[in-house]
Amino acid sequence: MAEQKIKQDICIGANIRAIRKQQKIGQTELVRLIQLEGVEMTRETLVKIERGTQHIKATQLRGIRDALHTTYEELLAEP
Repeated sequence: MAEQKIKQDICIGANIRAIRKQQKIGQTELVRLIQLEGVEMTRETLVKIERGTQHIKATQLRGIRDALHTTYEELLAEP
């Protein structure tokens, strides 16, 4: 069964980027933390997600949430 993808709108990626920068975490470090959560992701994928050019998978969103110690509400908030 294919993993569900969440339709990416620009605010999800922008929110991820803003939270990551607020916590002073680089993209490479965030990807490493996400991989430690057992979620497959590359830095290229993270860049595309932050730019809003790639759909984000549910497991990726969970991994980002856990790695950034944030909530789905903050990640999905409207601008």
